[in-house]
Amino acid sequence: MISRHRKGMMWPRMAWTLAAAVPVAFLAVFFFWPVATMLARGFISDGGFDLSAFRDVLGSMRTWRIVWQTVWMALAGTFFSVLLGIPGAYILYRCEFPGRRILRSVATVPFVLPTVVVGVAFRALLHKNGAYGFLGLDGTTTAVVLAMVFFNFSVVVRTVGTMWASLDPRSVDAARTLGAGPARTWLTVTLPALGPAIASGASLVFLFCSTAFGIVQTLGRPGYGTLETEIWVQTTTYLDLRTAAVLSFLQLGIVTVAMVVSRRAQTGSEAALSMNEGGAHRLRRSDIPALVATLVVVLLLVAAPLVALVVRSLRKDGAWSLENYRLLATSGQGFSGGTTVLEAMNHSVRIAADATWIALAIGVPLALVLSRRVRNPALARSQRLLDSAVMLPLGVSAVTVGFGFFVTLQGPPLDLANSPWLVPLAQAVVALPLVVRSLVPVLRAIDPQLREAAATLGAGPGRIIATVDGPFMLRGLGLAVGFAFAISLGEFGATSFLASPDYLTLPVVIARLLSRAGADNYGMAMAGAVILAVVTAGVMAICEALQPRAAGRKA
Repeated sequence: MISRHRKGMMWPRMAWTLAAAVPVAFLAVFFFWPVATMLARGFISDGGFDLSAFRDVLGSMRTWRIVWQTVWMALAGTFFSVLLGIPGAYILYRCEFPGRRILRSVATVPFVLPTVVVGVAFRALLHKNGAYGFLGLDGTTTAVVLAMVFFNFSVVVRTVGTMWASLDPRSVDAARTLGAGPARTWLTVTLPALGPAIASGASLVFLFCSTAFGIVQTLGRPGYGTLETEIWVQTTTYLDLRTAAVLSFLQLGIVTVAMVVSRRAQTGSEAALSMNEGGAHRLRRSDIPALVATLVVVLLLVAAPLVALVVRSLRKDGAWSLENYRLLATSGQGFSGGTTVLEAMNHSVRIAADATWIALAIGVPLALVLSRRVRNPALARSQRLLDSAVMLPLGVSAVTVGFGFFVTLQGPPLDLANSPWLVPLAQAVVALPLVVRSLVPVLRAIDPQLREAAATLGAGPGRIIATVDGPFMLRGLGLAVGFAFAISLGEFGATSFLASPDYLTLPVVIARLLSRAGADNYGMAMAGAVILAVVTAGVMAICEALQPRAAGRKA
C-alpha cells in the first residue's frame, strides 16, 4: 500500500518535472545556445578571451550617450503607455457599450504593424505639411516616444484589462458597503489587485521600448540611436561583432534590472479572481472622463497614423486609385522576379500559425509551472530563475537572435538551413514570453483554496488543472494566441536574417520595397501594410470572440 502511495506521488512529480524540462530544453537550444555563440564570436580572439573590447566600448562617451538615450526614451514610453492604458483597460474591459469589441481591435492593430511602416506613417503625420505638422515634432525624440506609446498602448490595455475583467467584484462591493468612496476603493482595493498585471504590462512595454529599432531609425534625429540600432549598425555595416557583443551585454543588463523591478513590484500583490465576470457594467456618468480619455487616445494617437497609412495606400499620382493594390501581385520596381506581396502574406500567415502553436505548446505548461506557489526555498528560487529566463528573448536584440540562429542552426549538429521550421522556431522564441506573460498573472491570482478544495474532494493534479486552472486559463488564452500570432506575423529583425529568398515574409518584403526608390514600391509597401493590419485585426477579433463570456453582468 505504501508502494502504491509512493507511485501515486511519483507521477505528478514526473509530470511537473517534464513540464519544466521541455521549455528549459527549448530555450537552451533555440535561444541561449545561438545567442551565446554569437556573443562568443565577438569576444573570442585567437582562441582565447580578449576583453579589450569592453575597455574600448565602455570608455567611449558615445556608448553612454546611447545607453542614456535608450533608457530615458523607454521610461517615457512606458510611463505614458501605462498612464493612458489603465483608463483604456477599464473602459474596454469593465464597461459595456456598443462597439466595444471593435474599439478593442482598433487599439490592438498598431502593436503588430512593421515598425518601419509605422515610422513612415508618423513622419507623414508630423511633417510640416502633415496633419500634425503644426506641433513641430518632426525628427525629434518626442516623435519616437509617441510612436512607442502608439505601439504599446494595447499591451497595457490587454494585459491589465484581462485581469481587471476577472477580479472578484465582491471586494469592491464590500469596500463600498463599509463607506469607502470611489477614489478610496480604487486606491485600496482595485489598484493593489491589478498590481501584477500593471507590473507585467509595464515590464513588457519597457522591454519593447528599449529594443525598438524601426521607429528610431525613421523618426529619430541623426546620430541619436539606441542600443538596438547601434547593434544593428555594428553587426551589418561594420561587421564588428566584438562591439556588438559588448552592447548586447549592456542591453541584457538593462533588461535584467527591468525584470528585477517587475518581480519586486509583483510580490505580494496578487488578488483572487472570480469565476463569474459579474463586475462588467453599462457606462455610468462617472465613467465619462475615462471614456473621453480613451476615445481621444484611440482617435488622435492610434487611428490617425492608421488613417494616414490607408490614405497613402489609396493615392496614386495625386489621385485616388486602387492601383497600389493591383500591383501587389507583382514584386515591385527594380526587382527581377522574387516574392510578391500577396505571396509574402501567405507565407507570413503560415509561418505565424506554426510559430503560434509552438509557442503555446511550450508556454502553456510553462505558465502552469511558474504560477504554482511552492514552499521549498530551492524550488522557489528555481522558479524565479526560470521566470526571468523566459523574459530574456524580449530584451535581447532581434539582430543578435537572428544572427545567432544563422551561425548555429544552419550547420551541424542541427542543420536547419533548408528546413521550413527555422523561421517559425525563431519567431516562437520571440513570442514565448508574451504567451507566458498573458497566462501567468491570471493563473497566479487563482485562490489557492479552490485547488485545495478540489484536492480534498479527491481530484488528482490533472483533474485540478482541468477543472480549476482550465476555466481561468481560457480567459488569458485568447490574449496569448492573439499576441503570439501578431508578434510572429510582424516580426522583422530575426526573420530578415533567416527567411529564404523564395519564402519571404510580408514585413521583409515591405522593408525591401521601402528601401528601393520608386513611387510604385512605396505605394505597394503602404498597401501591403494595410493588408497586414487587416489580417492581424481579424485574428485578434476572432481570439476575442472565442474567449469565454461572463455568465452574468450587472446592469
